[in-house]
Amino acid sequence: MFASTTPTDAERAAARPGDHRVARADVIMDRAFTLDAPPATVWPWLVQLGKARAGWYLPRSIERLLPHGRRAARSLLPQWQALAVGDVIPDYGGTQETFRVEELERPTSIVYSSQRGRTAITWSITLQPDASPDRTRVCLRLRAAPVRRKRLMQTAGGFFDASTIAVMAAGLRERLAETPVVSGSVAPTPPGR
Repeated sequence: MFASTTPTDAERAAARPGDHRVARADVIMDRAFTLDAPPATVWPWLVQLGKARAGWYLPRSIERLLPHGRRAARSLLPQWQALAVGDVIPDYGGTQETFRVEELERPTSIVYSSQRGRTAITWSITLQPDASPDRTRVCLRLRAAPVRRKRLMQTAGGFFDASTIAVMAAGLRERLAETPVVSGSVAPTPPGR
């Protein structure tokens, strides 16, 4: 059900948007997965991602265990498509935790930042065409510094990161398979889900 989110060596070595924001990162977590849709189709799904927005995409098999009001959107919602630099998105890490949009390059990358105590974090999502123009490679990079317990963050945090990205990738695959495509782009769903 859940495909690997392990990036290639080249993807790990590649510079990503936002790398300079935590230039001397103590911890770097790279994840990547492939979707059977072109970047222009994947982009609107990633723009609306997040708490108090379209949610965190989970597959139906997991989502059905959640109360209906806590499930993520299964369609594109126009009210969440206008993401802009400076927007603040609540995070699932706690009631006061947020991510701020630092960089946005449509339709290829989003860079978020967050401050967790003394630790600065960036989270970059980059879309690139895969071997075929009808497939997208989604590369995610989390950078953090200073990190006091590096080994703990790399092991426990790394396991959590890999798990949540794998689940999100599976949920996103389901949604892409269910979404109508109109003239090479995904048709947004009217408000009201």
